[in-house]
Amino acid sequence: MSLRGILTVLVIANVATALAIVHARHLHRTAFMELSRLEKARDALNIDFGRLQLEQATWAEANRIDQVARVRLGILARDHAVAVAARSACARWRWWGARSTCRC
Repeated sequence: MSLRGILTVLVIANVATALAIVHARHLHRTAFMELSRLEKARDALNIDFGRLQLEQATWAEANRIDQVARVRLGILARDHAVAVAARSACARWRWWGARSTCRC
């Protein structure tokens, strides 16, 4: 093979390598832009998730549940002494072998 043939092959290989590098950089840039976009979306979702966790904690507080039960459902808080007396009465009935409909 002559010197001119070797030089032609080397120039073609050099141009092909340059085109491959340009293509690889283009792919890298597009992938990086997609990564940046996805990271922004992830950050926005994390902010929304934190906000929703805070809202859920607020709605699940005992005071809030008690307030909703009293206002919307009309449920009154039962007296602790009455609840203890009812449980002890049910226990006595069970001890005597009577069937009770109470679910204490």
